[in-house]
Amino acid sequence: MLRAATAADLDAVNGVIERTVMTWQLPERVKRLAMPSYRYGEHDLAHLHLEVADDDTDGIVGVAAWEAADPRDVPAGRRGLLLHGLYVDPACQRGGVGTALLAAAIAAARAQRYDGLLVKAQADADDFFAARGLRRLAVGNADRDYAHRYWLHLT
Repeated sequence: MLRAATAADLDAVNGVIERTVMTWQLPERVKRLAMPSYRYGEHDLAHLHLEVADDDTDGIVGVAAWEAADPRDVPAGRRGLLLHGLYVDPACQRGGVGTALLAAAIAAARAQRYDGLLVKAQADADDFFAARGLRRLAVGNADRDYAHRYWLHLT
């Protein structure tokens, strides 16, 4: 079941994020040092929408967060919703949780009349987003543009 996260969910949400990040193909030290920047706090709920996948048996097994994208990050002349994060507990990956959370973000973008959905993906997730029809954006400014940006045109 998908639902909006509350402050009471943050410990479980951050547990999913930590377990997910620890599977990424990065040096262990980098993962440990970067972990605090991936965690969500109560203050984040004021400007991000967090959607959780809540399983009756296992509790929260996935989370997606989104907000309005910076106009400099999306294709020229477009408005986008930024999928800020998409994390699925490693024990539940490849079971449709990530696809359901992505679909919720797409539905939110459509409901808010955005032109598209922007994703700044971890390199390990490139195949996931490409397989779901998102196209990789070219790096126009190497000093500013994230290398693994994806766009799904909605209008």
